[in-house]
Amino acid sequence: MKSRFYAGAAALALCAGMAQADGHQPFAVGEGGFNWDSYMAFADQYDLSGQTVEITGPWTGNEKEKVDIAFSYFTSATGAEVNYSGSDSFEQDIVISARSGSAPNLAVFPQPGLAADMASQGLLTPLVDGTADWVRDNYAAGQSWVDLGTYADGDGADQMYGIFYRVDVKSLVWYSPEAFDEAGYDIPETMEEIKALTDQIVEDGGTPWCIGLGSGAATGWPATDWVEEMMLRTQSPADYDAWVSNEMKFNDPKVIGAIEEFGYFARNDDYVDGGASAVANTDFRDSPTGLFDIPPKCYMHRQASFIPAFFPEGTVVGEDVDFFYFPAYADKDLGKPVLGAGTVVAITNPSDATNAFIEFLKTPIAHELWMAQGGFLTAHAGVNTDLYADASLKAQGDILLNATTFRFDASDLMPGEIGAGAFWTGMVDYTTGASAEDVAQGIQDRWDTIQ
Repeated sequence: MKSRFYAGAAALALCAGMAQADGHQPFAVGEGGFNWDSYMAFADQYDLSGQTVEITGPWTGNEKEKVDIAFSYFTSATGAEVNYSGSDSFEQDIVISARSGSAPNLAVFPQPGLAADMASQGLLTPLVDGTADWVRDNYAAGQSWVDLGTYADGDGADQMYGIFYRVDVKSLVWYSPEAFDEAGYDIPETMEEIKALTDQIVEDGGTPWCIGLGSGAATGWPATDWVEEMMLRTQSPADYDAWVSNEMKFNDPKVIGAIEEFGYFARNDDYVDGGASAVANTDFRDSPTGLFDIPPKCYMHRQASFIPAFFPEGTVVGEDVDFFYFPAYADKDLGKPVLGAGTVVAITNPSDATNAFIEFLKTPIAHELWMAQGGFLTAHAGVNTDLYADASLKAQGDILLNATTFRFDASDLMPGEIGAGAFWTGMVDYTTGASAEDVAQGIQDRWDTIQ
């Protein structure tokens, strides 16, 4: 994208240049491949000098430093101060402050479920009319993001409450490019191809997969991600949503089928490093290490974008290890679904500056300013993806932009007793030999007790 500078915005450029000198704003207005058009157009609309936007959310430490930089450009554009406060106990803090009438202007929710609960209690303010249409038109798989930001109000009427800012991708398969090249394996582009590759690796004397469910008190959660992926690849998005809300019961044949799709990979001794019996006992943090052995103990590992944090020290993503999209079935016509998570921004204390800040989040520049710093993905279709901090993030961003459906991690949306309880333990039981029917029935029985 060609850089642009607007002489009519000299004061803003000077402000950004001065800030750049002290390191607070590392990207000078008008320079680089950023969408400064969107910044300038936004700045022309607002003069909010003297106003303040208070925001709270889950980002702390290095993430807070990055978001402070991104949000400082809202101040440069409008004159309004932005005070972002991160908290490790955000979920508890925001409920307390909202109920006491002392909520900040905006809250950044790491899970839509809490936002939905607060909306139903009248603790959130709906976004302006037309926001849903805007998201539908400007986010990849836009209807998915509309659905994830729409909740019932106190009267049970659906309204758009949240806009997503920063997304995580889970639909990734990690592999060693060197090992694939030496064996002559191609990247599979469909589920049929990935199953064929799984069999080919076995025929060649190798082990296709590394899978580990261990995670201390949270043991079992990696298997829930597998089942969620399989629900999206065997059933419609509407079915997935019905399952999440328990309108479709856990013991429905469609859900049982998704569990068994996971079992296709995890319960076959030939397919998994250490055999099927090792899956439940292998810590998820240790499970990908087999990719790096010579010869490799396994060739593929399905896990989210955060897993490189547990790779051997010095591992270079894109060289020593890489990833590809966990593909859909070619014969089921379900497009390219992506499973993930993300943060949704909602209004907890409205003001003119608060509404303006939501408009700022609609601009490509608001996303690009964090993209360029690293650790950020977005489904905003208007961004310059060349601004991603590295090739790995750009490739993940492309997966998001090519998605036809995005769905949030189901276990994070289910009641805690299910998503962070019965679902986890049930998947361990299934992996160690219980039938999918019995496991699904047990989870549904538990759900029935909390209705």
